[in-house]
Amino acid sequence: MDQIIIRKANVSDCMQMMDLIKELAAYEKAPDAVTVSLSHFEESGFGANPVWWALVAEQTRENSEKSVIGFALYYIRYSTWKGQRLYLEDIVVTEHMRGKGIGKLLFDQLIEIGREQQFSGMVWQVLNWNEPAINFYRKYKGLTLDEEWVNGSIEF
Repeated sequence: MDQIIIRKANVSDCMQMMDLIKELAAYEKAPDAVTVSLSHFEESGFGANPVWWALVAEQTRENSEKSVIGFALYYIRYSTWKGQRLYLEDIVVTEHMRGKGIGKLLFDQLIEIGREQQFSGMVWQVLNWNEPAINFYRKYKGLTLDEEWVNGSIEF
């Protein structure tokens, strides 16, 4: 039987994480929106001044082959009202492994990290049409989904 473990990501996971990012972009109907290079991605997470951290879900098959089948990438956000908060940028599980509890393992571990580091909470965004993700999040006690805010961004 295959084994799934949740662990901290390392630089050697980045190629597989990028594949999952592209899978997510295709799912979110923006397959050409991923423009970050692998080298920039690696430097941003594992260089001298990392700006993100991640957990990976690693599957070990019976033949001892290992692969990253999911990840949760996060960073620290500062709220002038609440203080430091864990910001979940992306949580992704490859399509053929969804519905097996892997997302819950990742999400629960993020909650634990947030508590250990004494953050005031965790925040994230979800597309309003992504019902499977919304239903996943709704299972958590104390959850608030806020439809009041409009997201803004600018490209440089």
